[in-house]
Amino acid sequence: MGRHGVLDQERRVGNVFEISISIDVPSADSAAETDNLDLTVNYAEVVEIVKREMREPSKLIESVAWRIACAIKRRYGEVVASGTVTVAKLAPPIPAEMDSVSYTHSF
Repeated sequence: MGRHGVLDQERRVGNVFEISISIDVPSADSAAETDNLDLTVNYAEVVEIVKREMREPSKLIESVAWRIACAIKRRYGEVVASGTVTVAKLAPPIPAEMDSVSYTHSF
């Protein structure tokens, strides 16, 4: 659940969102070989980053995706080479019947 959208009601009532993240970690093979978490990403921490950024209301899902990507880069800049964050608003309140609308930010 998040309070993102252009309409005031979307930011008051909220919507259901789905977040997909893909992260390229070049040192992942070394992390796997050595069982060293410092060489990769702690996905529990990534979930906490997403939860934190989803709590901040925004008009644009583009802003939400950008904030999540920036927070991941700040935390894991040493090990993350690139990635994508996709924010999908499920059942958006628009006249056309659509299952979702989404935006993907590459970093």
